[in-house]
Amino acid sequence: MINKFFKKIHKYIIMKIEDFRDIRYEKEENGILTVTLNKPERKNALSALTLLELWYALDHAEIDRQIKVLILTGQGDAFCSGGYFSQDALKGIPKDHLNEVDWKDLTSKKLCLKFWDFQKPVIAAVNGLGVGAGFNIPILCADFTYASENAWFGLYMIKRAVIGDMGSTLLLPLLIGFRKAKELFYLGNKITAKEAEELGLINKVLPPDELISYTRQQALKMMPPKSPTLALKLMKRAIHSYYRTLIENHCDLENEYWAKCIRNKDFTESLNALKEKREPTFK
Repeated sequence: MINKFFKKIHKYIIMKIEDFRDIRYEKEENGILTVTLNKPERKNALSALTLLELWYALDHAEIDRQIKVLILTGQGDAFCSGGYFSQDALKGIPKDHLNEVDWKDLTSKKLCLKFWDFQKPVIAAVNGLGVGAGFNIPILCADFTYASENAWFGLYMIKRAVIGDMGSTLLLPLLIGFRKAKELFYLGNKITAKEAEELGLINKVLPPDELISYTRQQALKMMPPKSPTLALKLMKRAIHSYYRTLIENHCDLENEYWAKCIRNKDFTESLNALKEKREPTFK
């Protein structure tokens, strides 16, 4: 019995904050935690390591009672350019955490559910382009989203010959209606921050130099003495409770369809086109 206990503990090795490489984790005494996607050289695209670090950032923030609100933003001129498709996808992942990477979870279900289970407010401050996961995380996983005037969004999955992920094919039609959601999914059109605000996808558009300061002001409104912590936590839990099971099941469906897509020749063509910086020619 004791041996089984220690084997279970051995499998779960917590990633330390000081070991984060792809993100910055900055905790302040006032209760604000700022998590910054910190790979500007690739427009903050999410590798397997980035996804793992984000999961652990939420894990640390959840149990830290001093943290009241999480702000998520990007370094440089981009928020996030989506998934990082590269041959060195495992590069940088500590050996102790390799077994936590689930290659069957093509739609980042694990991280999506971690955001939905996170009980503290999450505010996304979108400072530049938000494509793919850079669309899904701030718009579908965060509680509030503010964007700078030079930010823009795109659901480019169709250009990569795959479908929407992170529960987006369930949630986006609920947010903006079926017809508009299908238009964004099927055509992969780019939309400005102002258009996203008009669609109700984000809360407010701000001048670039006011984005973070305004976001911080809003964060301070959601912590003592201005806001009751328990009521806010239970409010979020109540709002999320009905959709939580739906999202979990829907991510399984998206994973099934993603697996079919990446076995298709169109997916290979999309990657070749991306590498060669040209438009894909689908068959």
